[in-house]
Amino acid sequence: MQGVDTYRQHGDMDGVQWAARALRRLAHEVAECARELNYWQRRATVLSMAPDRFSMNSNQPPDTYEEFLARTTGPLIREPSLRERQGGRQVG
Repeated sequence: MQGVDTYRQHGDMDGVQWAARALRRLAHEVAECARELNYWQRRATVLSMAPDRFSMNSNQPPDTYEEFLARTTGPLIREPSLRERQGGRQVG
């Protein structure tokens, strides 16, 4: 009977370890999803507030340098470094 109790204890530990790994994976996936949603929400905000969106000829190039500067007054998105891109960070 001693062997059965020992097996049951180790079997339960494997189940606990499996559940802990599954919860860790789930937490990682949820965090990744939240990061992705945050990225796209910030991107949508920047695009919806761009001055170019409200001009009459937004699909045409600017006529003057002043118009060019006025169109680019919104926050510019910095492209991540090569190391960050290789680490999985998105461009844009």
